[in-house]
Amino acid sequence: MSILVLTSDTLIGTPATGNIEYSGQFYGTDSNASRAQIQRITQGTAVATTSGTSITFSSLPSWIKRITLAFNNVSTSGTANYLIQIGSGSVTSTGYVSGTTFVSMAAGNTTSGVSSTAGFIITSVNAANAYSGIFTLVNQSGNVWVASYVLSTTAGGNQVAQGAGILSTLAGALDRVVLTTANGTDTFDAGSINILYEG
Repeated sequence: MSILVLTSDTLIGTPATGNIEYSGQFYGTDSNASRAQIQRITQGTAVATTSGTSITFSSLPSWIKRITLAFNNVSTSGTANYLIQIGSGSVTSTGYVSGTTFVSMAAGNTTSGVSSTAGFIITSVNAANAYSGIFTLVNQSGNVWVASYVLSTTAGGNQVAQGAGILSTLAGALDRVVLTTANGTDTFDAGSINILYEG
């Protein structure tokens, strides 16, 4: 059995290749003596989606490279499509290239689709839909973010909303993620959502 003993909590001046250091956060060093944080997955606190017109996760750290939103039977009062919007300092509501389809196996493999430039769109066909599943957002490079998602709904059985998109015009480092609806007035009335992020 090996034991790791930390003898200092101060970063050294010039890190050696393969070094692991600690200064309130673990760091690793590559072959170019470049130091980078070793991040773990951070889980937020689940937020009830039972009221209001939007759910916001803010003050997110600038080192994030991947975000996961976990939906647990999220529902709204109306039929407006859901939107996931991101921001840097404020919410960005333009510049997205996003599309989604809704597939209903129970209704003879019917499909419907919609696109949006206002956010990453998740199609909604009726107020009875309660969505569960995963929305994934990944930093492609710089301030370019790409998304993909698959959510199932309890309405009618065997119904799935799936989609993908990109935002290449974020003004700076991402610091917030917002779940809302396309009309901005439908209210959330059931379920919960949580965020997980990593560097």
